[in-house]
Amino acid sequence: MRNVLRISPFLLVLIAPLLLSCDDLFQYNPNQLVFGHDERDINFHNIEKILELPEQDTLKFILMGDTQRWYDETEDFVKSANNQPGVSFVIHAGDISDFGLTAEFKWVHEIMTRLKYPYVTAMGNHDKIANGLAAYRKMYGPPDYSFEFSGHKFIFVNTNSREYAFDGTVPDVNWLRGQVADNPGNKDAIVIAHIPPYAADFDPNLEQTYAKILGDDPNVKMSLYGHNHSFSDGEYYNDGVHYFVTTTVGARGYMLVTVWKGGYDVQRVEF
Repeated sequence: MRNVLRISPFLLVLIAPLLLSCDDLFQYNPNQLVFGHDERDINFHNIEKILELPEQDTLKFILMGDTQRWYDETEDFVKSANNQPGVSFVIHAGDISDFGLTAEFKWVHEIMTRLKYPYVTAMGNHDKIANGLAAYRKMYGPPDYSFEFSGHKFIFVNTNSREYAFDGTVPDVNWLRGQVADNPGNKDAIVIAHIPPYAADFDPNLEQTYAKILGDDPNVKMSLYGHNHSFSDGEYYNDGVHYFVTTTVGARGYMLVTVWKGGYDVQRVEF
């Protein structure tokens, strides 16, 4: 006689929701590329929000970065940033994630949506590892992009050379040269990336070319970075371009940047 498993109707009602949702329970992978509508092309959509803001003679924004696994500290950053008056937007200088996992990008983005301001990102070296590049492209868009606002041109470039085995393709200096040159209005240009050109993870064969592109253009006066996990700044190539590096969110710091035609002011903030 065959044994038959009998399930009471009451028990079936209890377990039915679990059976119907078993895909979520058993097939989820923190690296899978599944994004909601509001988790795609974030840079593009936030640039649209920035461009809807009124133009200003003096523009203020925040430079922060390296959120990685510092979720509590990122929460505290948002609270501090929201208390800064007159800020138009936030720049995340890269290393959104630590392991390039889709789940990490989602967790950080969920926190960053609590900002009162739109935010845009540079891609970090940790954002490239594992499946990170594909996740970053879907969630934020291309690593190299630019936009213009309030008399300034913001140029974001992928400088994570080590993750490309120093093969001469990253940073894309030809793209960067074209972006700097394509400035008929002579707007002040600000170049933003994760790894500064004098760091060990930047392709040493491209360092001087990169610096010369910036230094030869009179519209480039400053360039902004993360990666080094500490505050620093200096004019490293004696060419009039000032390089600023922000510390990590984990170290509870960021930079408050104010720019106007021909000038700027950068303050270190600890929270």
